[in-house]
Amino acid sequence: MNALRVAVVGAGPAGIYAADTLIKSDAEVAVDLFEKLPAPFGLVRYGVAPDHPRIKQIVHALHRVLDNPAVRLFGNVHYGTDLTLDDLREHYDAVIVATGCERDRDLDVPGIDLPGSHGAAEFVQWYDGHPDVGREWTLDASSVAVIGAGNVALDVARVLAKSAEDMLSTEIPDSVHAGLAVNPATDVHVFARRGLAQAKFSPMELRELDHVPGLEVVVDPEDVEFDDGSMADIRATKHVQMVVKILQDWAIRDRRGDPRRVHLHFFARPDRVLGTDRVTGLRVERTEYTGDGSVRGTGVYTEYPVGAVYRAVGYTGSELAGLPFDAARGVVPHEAGRVAGHPGVYAVGWIKRGPVGLIGHTKGCASETVGSLLADADGLPRAAQRDPEAVDALLAGRGVPFTTWDGWLTLDKHERGLGEARGRERIKVIPREEMTEISRAG
Repeated sequence: MNALRVAVVGAGPAGIYAADTLIKSDAEVAVDLFEKLPAPFGLVRYGVAPDHPRIKQIVHALHRVLDNPAVRLFGNVHYGTDLTLDDLREHYDAVIVATGCERDRDLDVPGIDLPGSHGAAEFVQWYDGHPDVGREWTLDASSVAVIGAGNVALDVARVLAKSAEDMLSTEIPDSVHAGLAVNPATDVHVFARRGLAQAKFSPMELRELDHVPGLEVVVDPEDVEFDDGSMADIRATKHVQMVVKILQDWAIRDRRGDPRRVHLHFFARPDRVLGTDRVTGLRVERTEYTGDGSVRGTGVYTEYPVGAVYRAVGYTGSELAGLPFDAARGVVPHEAGRVAGHPGVYAVGWIKRGPVGLIGHTKGCASETVGSLLADADGLPRAAQRDPEAVDALLAGRGVPFTTWDGWLTLDKHERGLGEARGRERIKVIPREEMTEISRAG
């Protein structure tokens, strides 16, 4: 009853790292995590490509945090409807929002709303078995465009270009495997507005693309071009040097003649998605360096006949009821994690700093936010309702079928059982209702 009571909204890596930092501090603290999905782990579960199990190993570290008795998990709880900011302030001394960024940024290109044009976020959620995304996805194009120059663009391109059998060893649901099995794509074109030195790929992700059986990565030698600004970036950063070296090597090697291809196009600014009733192509404008690493249009256009377009130009956050929101940046305004105008309310992760950095960068972000909270702790007014069981009663009284950590362990066992029956590690359960039912049965 005397512990500092903290509510964390969002049970992805940012929220769990914040909880971990709190319980490892010298303060006596109790943390409740509220997650809108029935299962925890956020981006690790629903944003990392299923054929990247190495990254998903972070779940083991997050699992240990949620095993701590000082941390409770409430899943299937929607902030703003099931539980409001006023509710949280009544029951907790401090609130941390960790809702992340899960929506696609808009791309202002004519035709971007045509049928066959998709945001990468929803496609990623489909192949990751997100419970709020339908089981079906139309894959009927032999040639596909992906707009973007980051790791999400690489993930989308790789999944579109891989054979369904190559994905069978992953945790994808059976419905996703069935969808990929009829995918006719042989050519995936990835378009980047600037040059090789400005690509946001990680070297490891880039190399992995070239190791997919039956898949050839193609880079046009004419795209190997640098200006003074680009050369300065290459000299300054080992990461950029490695990416550029990989891309240069691919540009000059002989073609292998594999049955499927990923074409990486640089200096290609999307100008228009072509089509009347659905996507039939993409027109891009050739760009050129201006001297400082920036680019400008040249007025030279090329049309690519593609049957689908995926935009992977970044994610953005969603507004949270009762809190300020910077719509241009898609974040909650803050000062060292302190939400502007709301003493006792804090932000962490992508909703705090925007969708930048890898999952590991979230630890430093959590340390800053928790540091601000603990520095403020003595001056924070204490919550009027301090009985932990009062939160359970409040949700139950509102008819919210919330899930718990024990429920997640039941769901996890169920998914692993499905995988074992098919000779795989696990198979995800998709529909929210089914996930909730299994979790609550535990």
